[in-house]
Amino acid sequence: MTDGLLTGRRFYFVGIGGAGLSAYANVTRAWGAEVRGWDARETIFMETLDGIEVDVGGEPFVPPGFEAVISSAHTGRVEGRPRAELLAELVSLNRSIVVGGAHGKTTTAAMIAYVLHELGCDPSWIVGGVVPQLGGNAGVGSGWLVVEGDESDRSISLLRPEIAVVTNVEVDHHATFASEVELERFFEDWLAAVPSVVRAWELPRAELELTVPGEHNRRNAAAALAALELVGVERDAAERALGGFSGVDRRFQLVGNSAGVRVYDDYGHNPTEIAAALETARVRTRRRLIAVYQPHVYERTRQLALELGAALGIADGAIVTDVIGGRDAPRPGVTGKLVLDHVPAGVRCGWAPGLDEAVEVALDWARPGDVVVTLGVGEPWRIARAVVAGLDAR
Repeated sequence: MTDGLLTGRRFYFVGIGGAGLSAYANVTRAWGAEVRGWDARETIFMETLDGIEVDVGGEPFVPPGFEAVISSAHTGRVEGRPRAELLAELVSLNRSIVVGGAHGKTTTAAMIAYVLHELGCDPSWIVGGVVPQLGGNAGVGSGWLVVEGDESDRSISLLRPEIAVVTNVEVDHHATFASEVELERFFEDWLAAVPSVVRAWELPRAELELTVPGEHNRRNAAAALAALELVGVERDAAERALGGFSGVDRRFQLVGNSAGVRVYDDYGHNPTEIAAALETARVRTRRRLIAVYQPHVYERTRQLALELGAALGIADGAIVTDVIGGRDAPRPGVTGKLVLDHVPAGVRCGWAPGLDEAVEVALDWARPGDVVVTLGVGEPWRIARAVVAGLDAR
């Protein structure tokens, strides 16, 4: 049982509104710890923090007697341990499955947790998105712990699970890895210490009826099913349960359908993920496809501007905002315009430095029958909600 594992501990999460720390906060509280936190602004993940005292704005202040756990986005604000060290501790306290990779790790981890939950295996889980069917981005049970690992800062290497899943290997964090060869070596070094390993690219895609759309989700499903077999779940039972999985918030999530326009929001932030989301959306429109993208991380934007622009070219219209910072420092000449400059000819282009401007352009362009997809790590979900509200007001 996990009840009481952290009784007597007191945690103050700096960056508690993020996908990761909001989940850690809920799990540590469920395991007996006293939990508080801080973030710079309101976020969508704060909706999962019912009953937790959260300070918003200003600077964090760690109350006496609390251990500070620091998000990588807020390193240096206060003294404390990095979030990766706490996750390693949580993994060490339970039989664990860790999912890593450039794309699909949130959905794959959520699929595993959902099937275990549906089949009565009582899992715990920590994933990087809200899973409505599971009631949030974290939960606690007496069975396996399912978590995402992060290669962006190499912290996945601190985790020692019984089962590891790697969805794919593609450089997504250029400030950390200089090449795909370096990233492959990093993953293989980590996997060498894990008893059971699933390499998703070695598997055929799952051939079963899924509720979540897209070929990429068939690949995610194949990885999830392979991990579940290692746990001891019978394949047919796992497939039946997985067919009912309806997805993760911000993973091609329908935000609204108003004035004949459907608006989706997706976490996709690199070329592969953006292309997968837009290809999935393309078959859902009888008219035009409009993409709204908020670039994230200056170095990624600099390195992948050409590929990002090409991926946005799947749409009929591309609206790009300025880069949202936080993980790295601004670089001269690196703005969202760099991506927009590489959108293919023939695609309508719109420059919108901020979120409000992006909403205005999207509303100006959208017509009945169109599909709008907002994309990115930061706050594109705000754009999606505002577009739906604007369409409602027409």
